[in-house]
Amino acid sequence: MKIKIISDIMNGDKLEKKLFEELNFIKKQLGEIKEHMVDIDSLLTAEEKELVFRSFENEVRGKLVPLKKLEEMRL
Repeated sequence: MKIKIISDIMNGDKLEKKLFEELNFIKKQLGEIKEHMVDIDSLLTAEEKELVFRSFENEVRGKLVPLKKLEEMRL
């Protein structure tokens, strides 16, 4: 009976060690996945790209109104 308990404890230790190894492997993989993920907020739709392009064009042409001026107009 004592031998069975000791055997179970040793197998439990091996299982615990194996679980920790697997967990560390998963944590490492998760870190690599996060490192290579694309930030969805950094992607623009076609419409958003067009708006940005037109905004740059308007800036070059001097058609933009400074924020300070807009704030003064609201007061």
